[in-house]
Amino acid sequence: MENTNERGRNRRSFRLLAELRIFLRERFSLEEDKAPQCEVEANISKGTEFRGVNLWVLIFATMIASLGLNVNSAAVIIGAMLISPIMGPIMGIGFSLGVNDFDLLKKALRNFVLMFVVAIVTSTCYFLVSPLGNTSSELLARTVPTTYDVLIALFGGMAGIVAQSRRERGNSTVIPGVAIATALIPPLCTAGFGLATGQYRFFFGAFYLFFINTVFIALATYLFTRFLKYEKKTFLNKSRERFVKRAMLLITLVTFIPSVIIGFYMVRVSIFEVQADKYIGQVFDFPQTRVIESNVVYRRGSESPRIELLLVGEPLDDGVIENARAQLPRFGLLRTELVVRQASTSDKIDLQSLQTSYAELLEEKNAQIADMKRRLARYQVTDVEVGDISQEVGVVSDNVQALSLTKGVVFDTSGAPLDTLLVCVVVPRDAARCVEEEKLRTWLAIRTKVENVKLFVESAADER
Repeated sequence: MENTNERGRNRRSFRLLAELRIFLRERFSLEEDKAPQCEVEANISKGTEFRGVNLWVLIFATMIASLGLNVNSAAVIIGAMLISPIMGPIMGIGFSLGVNDFDLLKKALRNFVLMFVVAIVTSTCYFLVSPLGNTSSELLARTVPTTYDVLIALFGGMAGIVAQSRRERGNSTVIPGVAIATALIPPLCTAGFGLATGQYRFFFGAFYLFFINTVFIALATYLFTRFLKYEKKTFLNKSRERFVKRAMLLITLVTFIPSVIIGFYMVRVSIFEVQADKYIGQVFDFPQTRVIESNVVYRRGSESPRIELLLVGEPLDDGVIENARAQLPRFGLLRTELVVRQASTSDKIDLQSLQTSYAELLEEKNAQIADMKRRLARYQVTDVEVGDISQEVGVVSDNVQALSLTKGVVFDTSGAPLDTLLVCVVVPRDAARCVEEEKLRTWLAIRTKVENVKLFVESAADER
């Protein structure tokens, strides 16, 4: 009986697993709206072309991206990436390698080189004549590739080839999104900036970033082309087929193997930098000493990685620094050299004194603000709104139609201030009747807290 129940449970478990496998296969299947291979190949081949409209759009996009980098505008750079047709030849390289299409590969490589040269020449010419020669943060961000750039290019290329392989390509926003995420045109413009200004570190750094993005987009396109099981081309001439296969294999190895090595190296650099930042934050956390500058350098081979720190505040003795060195292996920083530079006793910064100085400066600024408020109060009519006084004056005197108030300062002939003065001009409701000037003057002095009140009543002659 127990064996029968056990077999029943096993059958139910296998049935559930089979249903789950079918459900997942249906959900993740790319076969439902998959376009025929000939259609995908035609679209990719068309995208690799760089003549006429595509060539002019590339020039315009390069100019827009250069302007965006020059004025440090991320919005302008994004716009340039959206209109740039630079993705076409790169995806053509990956797809041609995946389907063994040597003619498409030659066409894609030829147009890729043309695209690269045109973009570099255009950006270089722009920066040669641009009056803005300073390096912005957007320019600097395009010179140092990171592990994230590799991953973005890899997944971006996968998204691009999946979108290209669909029947309904017109309603897809994937390709523009990939163009923005992978950021191919800004590194080319930054390389042009480096050539135009003679700063070759900008050129090589930006070219390196562009190369990384290009290779991993092509690699992702190649991998998903094989994943989608597109048929490889065959040749009737066997000797030509062997030549093409060897050429394709050589191009694949020369292109992709260095990129994989570079990718692993960049991952190791990123891991080292994260561990170094964690080490600095935890080990060099002292109440009277601060790390104001850190330089983390990762090296391969016989040279040891290096962490350089600049400290201010209370100097640390040698025992504390040696203890910090002993903790390097705990953070995975084996063979790492620690260099600590700190101010001498004569250059010691007293944090308490610095805090006191800031407090004194703040107190001085507050005193200046209070003095300006007192000066401004001289010219204010009253703390109460003038509109309130104009409404209340009718209760004091029923023969007042309107009044104006002006507060000023009385000066002597030498320019020294003597007193505060309130000038009030009253327009009577009935010119034939008198206005109780003394009563109104006394009320205004009490109401506005200004003792010196000058009251003037307009007459019919004044109105004329």
